Amino acid sequence: MTLTTLAVLVPLLPFLGAVGGLLLGRTAPGFVRPLAVLPTVTAFVLAVVVAVRQGTGPATDAATRLTPTGSVPVDLALHLDGFAVLIAVLVGLVATCVQLYSTAYLRHDPRYASYSALVSLFTAAMFLVVYTGDLMVLLVGWEIMGICSYFLVGHYWETEVARAASLKAFLVTKLGDVPFLIGVFALAADAGTFRINGILTAATHGGIGHPTVVGLLLLAGVAGKSAQFPLHTWLPDAMAGPTPVSALIHAATMVAAGIYLVARLLPVFEASTVTLAVLGVLAAVTMIGSGLAALAQDDIKRVLAYSTIGQLGYMAAALAVGDRGAAVFHLISHGAFKALLFLAAGVVIHAAGTNSLAAMSRMGDLGKRVPDAMWTMGIALAALAAIPPFSGFFSKESVLRAAEHAASGHAEGVPSAVGWLVLVAALITAVLTAGYATRLFLLAFRGQGATAPEAHGREPAVMTVVLWVLAVPTLAFGAVALVPSLLDLPAWLDGNELAPTLVTSILGVGLAVVGILATYGAWQAAAVRRGTPLGAIVTAEAAEEEPALTEAAALQTHEQVYGDVAAAQDPADPGRLLLGPLFGPASHGFRLDALYAALFVRPVLAASGLVRFLDREVVETYVRGAGGLPRLLGAIVRRTQTGNVQTYISVLLAGSVILAVLVAVGA
Repeated sequence: MTLTTLAVLVPLLPFLGAVGGLLLGRTAPGFVRPLAVLPTVTAFVLAVVVAVRQGTGPATDAATRLTPTGSVPVDLALHLDGFAVLIAVLVGLVATCVQLYSTAYLRHDPRYASYSALVSLFTAAMFLVVYTGDLMVLLVGWEIMGICSYFLVGHYWETEVARAASLKAFLVTKLGDVPFLIGVFALAADAGTFRINGILTAATHGGIGHPTVVGLLLLAGVAGKSAQFPLHTWLPDAMAGPTPVSALIHAATMVAAGIYLVARLLPVFEASTVTLAVLGVLAAVTMIGSGLAALAQDDIKRVLAYSTIGQLGYMAAALAVGDRGAAVFHLISHGAFKALLFLAAGVVIHAAGTNSLAAMSRMGDLGKRVPDAMWTMGIALAALAAIPPFSGFFSKESVLRAAEHAASGHAEGVPSAVGWLVLVAALITAVLTAGYATRLFLLAFRGQGATAPEAHGREPAVMTVVLWVLAVPTLAFGAVALVPSLLDLPAWLDGNELAPTLVTSILGVGLAVVGILATYGAWQAAAVRRGTPLGAIVTAEAAEEEPALTEAAALQTHEQVYGDVAAAQDPADPGRLLLGPLFGPASHGFRLDALYAALFVRPVLAASGLVRFLDREVVETYVRGAGGLPRLLGAIVRRTQTGNVQTYISVLLAGSVILAVLVAVGA
């Protein structure tokens, strides 16, 4: 079987699995789980085969004309290189783990059939984005992921919080997609093709007429899809979806698509210094802001959500300094340990017996209850904090190395100011990341809050196995990827060196240790100040009322049982001690939602109210008036139609007499 045929089967199999799952979900429920798991597993295996056969050789291209448009044609194109095939392997691995995990996690969910089908469709769309060589086909996968995220985030549609979160995710990402679509058309018009190879050729030869405008339009879509400032606010709220969905969205699909696009079209962005500078500023603000917000969250999944935003900021920062290899390295590394973090969080949530929006300050000593989750999450958090020898250390150091290279003025086409901005922001974020990772581990596994009774029992074996499977790349990928005899990742990407340097390693690890020690010291100080934990009281009451809340029921009761997160949080939280007066604003995401509501939502609602008033009171009044005269005339005419023959003859005679009189007078 040819390489192109294998590559076509990779997105096709999960798509067929999604169609089969939707069609047979009600009539043959016994086929739902096999249709969810087997096509995804097979696609993952084929993605590995494609990666091995493609290797580090020249890119493989194949295309067939999809439709002639009269101007810029659309091709069903395939483009395989080391960059694409490695990301496809990541997508397949995470999707397989999510589908296996979901068979146990949502085993009692009545809508599991539609859920698993949407996950398969989501996976197929991301495979399409990764493998395609045509921007219009990429746009199809891009939008399919958007609608899948809407349905999956709103899986528990009977709850208000899930409905609001799904609508917000859809609208915010669409806000970025509108200028993105304009940018795609403008780019194709300048290059004369939607084919990515043709666009890159035009970009390298100065064929893009307005690179700054095109780059900024594309960045709007990237900011929405990859949750970068200022369009990042949808991602923390998207935690209302099932936890495995969070793992899929955050690790390897939707949010990775924007970073992938910039990496794929990097020469287009490099054609404009302004675009790179804007990308660097957005990345810097995103990294620092998300790190502060994560340190103030009490909800374990919201901590991980802000963490994802920050790590995507690292990838965007690497792209801003022109190093695609470092960005992709961190994308792949982050995908493994972030999927592990979310799936382990699902086990923690279940064991804590609180809710899907699990408050860490109300958790007890869960290490004894779920040792597998504790150890695997500890490994993933160490990778997140960039502690050697975990994979996150190597990939994050590659970003720091790229930033230091640009700051020293050695990155062609990248202003040194952008390099310094990215480097300083990345180092500050390293402290914050280590701090909130340590805080999460301490509160979840060494906390003082009460937990639910032991009635939950042990977690299903498949969930535990998935955690340890993901722990392997979290432990080994970083070091293995840089060993020429094993993987030699630079050869798969652009050939740039990705190994850590002494200076950035000392800075990165040193600052991470500072963050860990500061958070641990604050936690110890909080333990001294803490009397009876507020979290223990609230959780004990909740556990007594709802000893085994399902994820959907927990979403419904979240506001009633727990109230506002910041208000109910333990006042001796280490994050509160570390952030001081910043804690309040950070816990609410610096109130960007309130700002956007004041600047955009309320004016739009007011304008719509004015339009509604004008339509109802002015336009409709005019229409009613215009129709009133014909109705009046019709009523008069209708009254003359009595059906009485005598009346008709009398009127006829009276008219004849009147006419005769008029004629006589006129004569």
